[in-house]
Amino acid sequence: MKMPKRMRIYCPFCGKHTMHEVEKVKKGRASSLKWIVRQKKRRSGIGNSGKFSKVPGGDKPTKKVFLRYKCKDCKKSHQRKGFRVAKLDFVE
Repeated sequence: MKMPKRMRIYCPFCGKHTMHEVEKVKKGRASSLKWIVRQKKRRSGIGNSGKFSKVPGGDKPTKKVFLRYKCKDCKKSHQRKGFRVAKLDFVE
């Protein structure tokens, strides 16, 4: 999917439609403090590990893409709901 690098959309901070720079949000590093990670560690050892011994399913054919929109006027950025797309290209 081709998408413009700059678009005129609503800015929730300015309260009006302004030009925005669009960029793809990069995935952050996984935290080791999440409860599911701690739960996995507790289950490790001898015997069946319960729900963690199941074989995980395959990946989905497309991944969700999240975009960050940065306002040219107030320099603040906001996100919208993510959408599924196989490939995302930005065009001038």
